[in-house]
Amino acid sequence: MGATEADTMTADRQPTTLMPKVAIKRWGRALSGVLVVAGVVLLGYSISRGQVDWAIIPTQMTSDTMLEGVWNVVKLAFVAQVIAVVIGVGVALMRLSPNPVLRWVAFAYTWLFRGLPVLVQILLWYNIALIYPRITIGIPFTTVDIVDQSSNVLVTAFVAALLGLALNESAYMAEIVRAGLNSVDPGQKEAAQSLGMTPGQILRRVVLPQAMRVIVPPTGNNAINMIKATSLASVIGFVEVTKAAQNLSSRDLAIIEALFAASVWYMVIVSIANVGQYFLERRYNASTRDGGGSRALLTRVGKSLYTPPVRRAEEITS
Repeated sequence: MGATEADTMTADRQPTTLMPKVAIKRWGRALSGVLVVAGVVLLGYSISRGQVDWAIIPTQMTSDTMLEGVWNVVKLAFVAQVIAVVIGVGVALMRLSPNPVLRWVAFAYTWLFRGLPVLVQILLWYNIALIYPRITIGIPFTTVDIVDQSSNVLVTAFVAALLGLALNESAYMAEIVRAGLNSVDPGQKEAAQSLGMTPGQILRRVVLPQAMRVIVPPTGNNAINMIKATSLASVIGFVEVTKAAQNLSSRDLAIIEALFAASVWYMVIVSIANVGQYFLERRYNASTRDGGGSRALLTRVGKSLYTPPVRRAEEITS
């Protein structure tokens, strides 16, 4: 028995032989990659074989008409997005208000402007003179008019496109902001109230910094959609990139080349907007990435509002 136990213990102490590593052959992954690359190559080859004058595209991209359209796209998209954010924040606060009248008015606003297509809104604003031939703004109970002008003069193609895009986008921004504000834990507001903060301070210092992590990504996506939606303004004669491509194609009879030039400019503008969205999201996610968060935010706010009694005594004695 003793010898048998010793032999067993000796056998248990012998090193275990490991199985050799065998590389897994992923044939499906390699085959799918080859098929995708082949498809892309075939697509590029088929496009290159088409009747496209590639040499004229750079000339069309740098023409005065196209550069004017690019500037109008940037200007229209930027101004419309700023107006949409301002109005959207106000409508979102109305939706969260305890006043039922404000809540219902905000709900009706979002229901109306989200329900109507953007193109219809642009056309309605462009033809507003059929309803209001003149736009008059005066001081009540007096005969003094601040604005008294024909609607066709005031509501130009740019103004009609701006109103259509901005009001439509503001309805979506209202829901985005409302969702972001509701994402903040109510305990954060209660903790801020216990520190003696006013509602305005709570909104600026506690709620918005945390809500921005929810608000920024969809806002960036909507801003990119706004850039592309400016092409709808071409139906009312506003010269943006799509309208510029139409003007160039009618002049040079190079339709597909002008559309390619417009597509390249749209991709350039959208790519720049994507970079801006990336850094903006990174900025508002810094507290989470660095190990901060709502607790660290409230700690900083509390320290900024609370002055130790010893320090106050020193200030009084000094």
